[in-house]
Formats: sequence, C-alpha cells, structure tokens
Amino acid sequence: MNKELIINAAPSGVEIALLEDKKLVELHHESGNPNFAVGDLYLGKVKKLIPGLNAAFVDVGFEKDAFLHYTDLSPYVRSILKFTQLAMVDKGPDGFNFSTFKNEAEIIKTGKITEVLGGKPNILVQILKEPISSKGPRLSCEISLPGRFIVLTPFNDIVAVSKKIHSSEERKRLQKIVESIKPPNFGIIVRTAAEGKNTAELHDDVLTLTNTWKNIQQNLRGAQAPQKILSEQTKTTSILRDLLNESFNRIVINDKNIYADTKSYIQKIAPEKQDIVTHYHNGAPIFDHYGVTRQVKASFGKTVNLDSGVYLVIEATEALHVIDVNSGYKSSSNNQEQNALASNLEAAAEIARQLRLRDLGGIIIIDFIDMKLPENKKTVFEAMEKFMALDRAKHTILPISKFGLMQITRQRVKPEVTISVAEDCPACKGTGKIGASMLIVDEIEKNLHYLINHQHKGLSISVHPILYAYLTKGFLTSKQWKWYFKFKKWIKLKADSNNHLTEFHFIDANDEEIKL
Repeated sequence: MNKELIINAAPSGVEIALLEDKKLVELHHESGNPNFAVGDLYLGKVKKLIPGLNAAFVDVGFEKDAFLHYTDLSPYVRSILKFTQLAMVDKGPDGFNFSTFKNEAEIIKTGKITEVLGGKPNILVQILKEPISSKGPRLSCEISLPGRFIVLTPFNDIVAVSKKIHSSEERKRLQKIVESIKPPNFGIIVRTAAEGKNTAELHDDVLTLTNTWKNIQQNLRGAQAPQKILSEQTKTTSILRDLLNESFNRIVINDKNIYADTKSYIQKIAPEKQDIVTHYHNGAPIFDHYGVTRQVKASFGKTVNLDSGVYLVIEATEALHVIDVNSGYKSSSNNQEQNALASNLEAAAEIARQLRLRDLGGIIIIDFIDMKLPENKKTVFEAMEKFMALDRAKHTILPISKFGLMQITRQRVKPEVTISVAEDCPACKGTGKIGASMLIVDEIEKNLHYLINHQHKGLSISVHPILYAYLTKGFLTSKQWKWYFKFKKWIKLKADSNNHLTEFHFIDANDEEIKL
C-alpha cells in the first residue's frame, strides 16, 4: 500500500490529507493556535468535586471546566500531586533529580474522588478528549509521552510490549532490551513500530522522552494554574511519528517552513526516508493538483455515492450516527442474495474509510442490505474487521444482528470533521427564489439602453441557451429585432451553458465583460 501525505499551509491553518493508494482516508486541520489538543499537558486547579459522579471539574483555562473521572486518575495520582507541588516550588538550577523521587502509595480502584482531591489542589493533567459540542475537555492523570518506538509513562515501573507484535521471540527480545535501558521511576510501553529495531534506536527514543519530562519539570517551576505546560507535537509530526513506515512513499508540502521542519524531523526519526519529502511550488493549489479537493467534495455530505451505484446515507444524532446502505441501480446478477452481499462488501470498505475520514466517534449503527444466509452475514462482518484494521482509533465491531444491523463503537477524542460540500445556487443566492422570469427581458433592455446612451459600441450579450432561444425566436418579431428597430444597432447574442437560466452578461467590442 502506497501512503502519501499532502500538506496545505493556508492563512486559516494547516490542512493535512493522508492518501492510501491515491484514496483520501484521513483529513486533519490544525489551526494557528491549537489549544486543548489530545496529549497536551496542563497545570489545572480542581474547582468542584461531584461525589455522585465520583468525578471532579478542573479549570485548565477553557471556557468550561474540564471533566476528570476517578477512573482516569491513575493509580499513581498521589505521586503526581506530590511531584506537581515539588516542581512548582523547586528553585534548584537544574530541578530536582526525578530518578530519586519517592513515589506515594497507589490509590484503590474503588475509592472516592473526595478522598484523593479533597483539598482541591493544583494537579498536572493530560487532555484525553478535546472539547466536543457543549462539553469541555476530558482529562486524565495517566500521563504518557509517546515516541516513535516507545511510550514513556512516569511514576510506574511497568514494561509492556504491544500485543500487535505476534512473534513471542521478538516480544521477549524487546522486553529484555527495554528493561536494560529503562530509567528509574518510568514505565515503558513498546509500540508496534519497534519490531526489529535495535538497542540504540530504542535508547535514543528513551533519551528524547526523558528530556521532554525534564522540560515539563522546568515548565512547572513557578507556574500558576491554569497554565499549559507542554503541547503535543504539531499534527504533521504526530502523524509522521505514528504512521511513518516503509509504505510511505511521498510527503508533499507547499510551505517552505513546514517543509524544512518536516525534513529535519524525518532526518532525525528515519534518515533513510528523508528523500520522500518534496516542496510543492507549482501554480495550482496543492489539494487541486493531487485530487484531494475533488475527493473531499465527493466524500462529505449526507449522501455518498459509490462507483457501482451503491450509495450510503449518513445521518448524525446527538446519541449516535446511522449509516444506511442502499443498492441503487447495482444488479450484477439475477441472484438477489449475491447482489446484497456484493453491495454490502463494497459499502463496508467505504464505511471504514468514512469513519476515518470524518473521524466519527461514539456509537455507529449500520443498516446493511438484508441478507438471509448466516455465512454471508459473517463474510460482511469479517470484511469490516479487515477494512477497519488500519484505523488508529480504538473500536469494537459487533456481528450483524437478526435485524440486519451492525453496531460499532469508535473512540471519540475530538470533534468530527464536517465539511459543507453544497454551494449556493448562483441564480437564487441560496434563497430558493429567483426574480420573475417575465421581467428578465425588461431588465436586459433597461441595461442595454443605459450602455448605448453611454456610447458603448459593438455590444453583445451572453445568456443561457434557453434564454437565447427565447430572445431570437421569430423572424422580425424576435426581441433581438425589436432592439434593432428601437436602438438602431444590431445586438449580437451568445449562448453560453455556463450561465444559469436567468443570468446575462454584456460584452464589449474587445470581448471583455462590462461590469454594471
């Protein structure tokens, strides 16, 4: 599979398109000031405890207080509270030595929020979910610092290896390496990308992330809640960190600064891939040149059409998303069951793409075309699992129910991507009404009278073909001849199907439009 990253820097921010085999699968937008992004670290102030929910509301500087549930506190929350207070008042030139930091006792899973945050302290928190709709951010104290090959987790002493690495020998090898390089007071989770990597590459990742933790320590010194302590990397570098592999074959960027930053980042994390980064400086917009704009227009909106005639209808409610699969005019065979299976398999591939592209989260209900045979339902279920294997968001898929419905839950950490692909009608300007058609000729004639009085010569009028036929109908009785007798000048008419029905333009002798 060929992966391409197309990055468009615009005044409103940076747009990032991920293409797999030339097909758009992810679209990200990074504004100029991305606050409260997933992974950001904040010094927050506990404002209110809600014993009934076993949760707290924390001020992190957003217009609404952020939500912190007891289950997101981390077993090491008392250590985090102690670390936060020490770092805030620390006056040493290099900060205190974290390797000698003495952890506090872990909290129990069934405890009460009031027992842990009773004094409403300042606390270091990480954004778990971005603000969505009317809700503030959701927080976690399970602090993690992701690198390319490992994830560093302060305050614990755990070494874990990704379950997606299937080889038991490789898992044992990585476990042994990481245990030998793990610094005190840190846990390490080995990512799937670490498969086959040597000790030096993993150690570099560890050093980079421990330096990041030192920066957090420095930033906490003298900080006043609420305050951002550390930003997650830019969307570009975080996508590269998580996705960059041998199947990436091109990264195209239209901004010199982002190009230079990306090139240096790739030189650091994967020197062998630095040649895939190119700077785009052709005249056409970068998204137009690589077909991204066309795919965006075709992929967003309530209805999504597939090549065979199958189409999806995607509806959103407050509680869930509903996707209806319709067969359209598809009829590859006379066998209704086979038609339904073929349509559903095609739809499943597109639905998996749409979930990633729109970043839909929460509960998704899919109403597939009815199939009678259990083996066909199982085939569609297995196909959906396969198509969604590339999805980085955590998800759970249930088999098709006896009502023909498939239920999916997908992790939601930020607002979904919504793009309006409808355009205002040029005739009615979005009002749904146009001027009275019988008055169009009067309006043209009035403007014509004005232009002739101002000595414009060689006039012609560009109109829609239907209006052209109306104005030229009848010899000596047409509107065109009527104007000739009235103004003593022959007015040439041009039919142009690019005009809408009631649109007209006056053209001078130099073939240039006259603006009225």
